[in-house]
Parts: sequence; structure tokens; C-alpha cells
Amino acid sequence: MKYNQNVQKRKSGFLGVVLITLVASAAAGALFGDRITESKGEDELHGRLEEYTDLITAARYWAAAPVESENLVFSSIDGMLRTLDPHTTFLKPRDFGEMQDRQKGSFYGLGILITKRNNQITVITPLEGTPASRLGIRAGDIISEIEGESTEEMPVDEVVGKLKGPKGTTVNIKIVRVGIKEPIPMEIERAAIPTNSVTVVEMVRPDVGYIRLKDFTYTTVREFDDALARLEEQGMKKLVLDLRTNPGGLLDAAVGVSDFFIRKGEMIVYHRGRNEDNYQEYRAPGKHRNLDIPVVILINRESASASEIVAGAIQDHDRGLVVGQTSWGKGLVQSVFSLQYGAGLALTTSRYYTPSGRNIQRDYSSFYDYYLGEATESSLEDGSFETESGRKVFGGGGIEPDVLVEPRELPNLVQLLQVRSAIFNFAVQYVADHPETTRELMISDAMIRDFAAYAESVEIASQEEILELFESDPLSRDYVERQLKAEIVAAKFGYDASYPYRLLGDEQVERAIELMPAAERLANEVRRIRAERMASAERAEGGTSVGRN
Repeated sequence: MKYNQNVQKRKSGFLGVVLITLVASAAAGALFGDRITESKGEDELHGRLEEYTDLITAARYWAAAPVESENLVFSSIDGMLRTLDPHTTFLKPRDFGEMQDRQKGSFYGLGILITKRNNQITVITPLEGTPASRLGIRAGDIISEIEGESTEEMPVDEVVGKLKGPKGTTVNIKIVRVGIKEPIPMEIERAAIPTNSVTVVEMVRPDVGYIRLKDFTYTTVREFDDALARLEEQGMKKLVLDLRTNPGGLLDAAVGVSDFFIRKGEMIVYHRGRNEDNYQEYRAPGKHRNLDIPVVILINRESASASEIVAGAIQDHDRGLVVGQTSWGKGLVQSVFSLQYGAGLALTTSRYYTPSGRNIQRDYSSFYDYYLGEATESSLEDGSFETESGRKVFGGGGIEPDVLVEPRELPNLVQLLQVRSAIFNFAVQYVADHPETTRELMISDAMIRDFAAYAESVEIASQEEILELFESDPLSRDYVERQLKAEIVAAKFGYDASYPYRLLGDEQVERAIELMPAAERLANEVRRIRAERMASAERAEGGTSVGRN
């Protein structure tokens, strides 16, 4: 999960951009130092801290195996914080640094997306304009060594940590590539790598634009504005905003994105904690042009935090329709403190509420159920609320979509072809064998047979099983054909070039497009209601004025 952050507190009022302030290390150090032990009525806590120090000392000297003080302290902190809530988190120095990099929107590295396939560190795609793309690293390349050390047993996070480093420094790696017998040694100079929030900008119909936001960072609002301008130049009259699997991020960024859809001065979100100082309203500042076009928001069970703020504000104001699955249900706000030695603390300080007054936080009395249990509609138990037009919405279990659209469940064999990387690996091999491949490639019957033969050769399933499935289930064949086309295009032209093909056949995107007229009718209905209210208010004011004369 990422974190909604607000350290600077203000009373209610208009606020354009939330100030995200990281407390200075010296001040934060005092949080666990003299200020705790010297405050009035804290004598008992002081004694407990001394007891804790004695326990650490005893463990260091008497445990059967050697233990590091850092491990003891960090583990005990994690245990302590688990007694609070699921989102209060201690961030070790490395984790804290990575979080700051993500929120700043850049870091220094090579510019590649990697994953682990068949226990090998595999390049998904190089990012355009980065050191990796300039040196010709391709999708499907395997990073076999970093600075002479084999990556075979390395987790992906460790590989990422080794590839990142100070600007201008170099890292030596070896690449294993399909069609080349010997590993390719490379020395690559690290450079600034953008970590964009906007990952897809496409026209999915002649007048319908599509934007995917993967998170909310310091650069999100600018990226979103640029994406809108690109689509408007291509004739966009309607928008699908995809927040699926968006875990959230900065509260300011959520307010900034909402500002494009919500009228100036209207509530976007508010939060409150244990006392008055923790109350804060966030209203649309009116800094950005208001998009007066139909909009549909896509969410799923992995949409959380800041993405739920945006979806909730648009839903409560009836500015558009929310489509997909019920979201995660994270209605807590974390303030981030920097601690000594480069560590950090994301501490839950308040709850946030959508404009209608609902808190969408799911029950977390069981952390196991919270993280691993299936979300259900019955979790929406925190009362009902009304949107601006009088529609009923619920709190307590995430943002419930206006139109529920479950993704199609793929047959087990198709899922197996995916998780065993058969589609990806076949595409990489195909591009190596066919360097003349273009974007206009068509998936032929012969290619499907070749793919089935390949899957059999790597012992996933027999060729007959696969072809029989495609014969009996045309939807599965269509899905595999789209994925093959997307992976081949990605391997040849980069991951971004494959997005249009990945969106084809997406049931939730298709339904969002179908619902554009309904979203437009809803927005028009709200305009009518507002106009009637304004006229009624003006008549009432006029009548009062006559009565006084």
C-alpha cells in the first residue's frame, strides 16, 4: 500500500495543494527521545522503555545464536505497530528511500522493467530514452550477472537495489539473449529515470479517450494535464479514467486530479482524527480547467486510498459513473515522519470521508482477513449515504461501483499458459526469428499451431489439448491471440506500443464505453437539479426582500 500523507494541519477552508512535510530528523528523533520520557504523566512509559532496553541487552548477550541489535529493534517496532492498524508502518532506511523516489517521480538507474520468469531475472521492457534502451536492451533479455554476481538466487527487489545508484555511476551486467550463445557484457551509466503515474494514453474510440493512472505522486497532476491535452488534440469528447490496481499515493495528487472534474469550491474529501486539530477539508481549488465531458471511472479490488478518494468524489457529486468491482476500502490517512538514521514512520493520524460523509475503511479487526480475505458486498455495512442527485451509496467497505462488472474468469489452461510465461517467451522467440515483424502482424492459424507446439515443448500442455480448447472455446482463442499480438509488438517496438492490443477485449473497458450515454445523462440531471435549486434560492431571496419593503 502507498500512503495518504499530511503532516501540516490546518482548519477547514479552501486548500489548493496539500503540503507534504517530512519532519526533520532531529525533531522526529525527539519523538522517541527526551520528549516522551519527560512529558507529564509518562513515568510508567519511561520505566517500560528501560525494561525494553534490558530485554534487548539480554537477547544480544544470551541468545543461543548471535543477533544484531538492528534486527531486534526493527522487529519489535513492527510488532508494536501491528497493534494499531494495518497501515501504520515502520519504513527501514532503504524502504523509506524507495518510497521517496516513487513520490518524487524519478530515481537513478538503467530504465528497465524486470520480473522473475522461470527463476530468471527477465526484462519486460526498456523504458524509452533511458540508458537501457540506448544500449539496445530488449524485452526477454535475461540479466544473468550484476558486478560479477549471479542473479539466479536474487529476489527482484535485491536486483532493483543493485541496479539503482547515484547519478553518473556505472554498473556492470551480463545479458543472456535468445539466439546468442555467449552472455553479453555491458557497462551502463546510471541516469535519472522517470517513474510516470500516467502509463497509458489512448483513443479507444474516435471520440473516447482512455487514461490509466497507476499511482499518485508529485508529478501526477502535470502528467494528467498533459495526457488530457494530447487526447483533446485527437478529438476526445468522452473519457475513461482507469484507476484499477492503483494503490494510491499522495493526497495532494488525488485532490489535483479531482479538480479537473469537480466544480471550484466543492468538497473532494475531508479527514478528522482524535481532536479538532486533525480536522481538514479539501475542496476543489479551481486551478485546472473543468472537463465538461462524460467520464467513467474504472476501479477494482486493488484500487485503494487516493484512487478511492477520486472515485468517491466523482461518484458523490454524480460527475460520472464508477464501473468495475468494489475497491479495497482504505479510509485511513497516514502522516509520514522521518526518523534518525534514514528510517521513516507512516503513522495513521485520521480517517478520511467522501463528500457525502462516508468513510469507506474496511473492518481490520483481523489483519489476516483484511489482507487475504475475499472482499464481499456484505462488507458495505457503515450505513447509506446520498449522492448529489439522491442516489444511495454505502460506507464501510470500499467504493461500490455504480455498475458491477466482473472480469471474465479464464480457463485453467489459459491461466497456466500465462503464469508459465509461454505467451511472453514465444513472442520473444518469434521476434528473434522474424526481425521483419511489423505492427500490422496478424495471428494466423499456423502461428497458433506453432504456439501450441512450443507450449508442449516446455511441458505446459499437449498441443492437442491447447488446440481442442481453442476449438471449443473461441473466447479463449481470441484472448490468447490478443495477448500474442501484444507481446510480439512489445518485444519488437516496446511495451507502450502494445497497449492498444492489451485493451482490446477488456470487458470492463468495453462496458465503460457502452455506459458513456448514461454518464452524460447523469451529469445533465445534476445540472438540472442545481439549476432548479439556484432558481428556488433566488426566488426565496426575492420574496424575503419584498416582505421587508
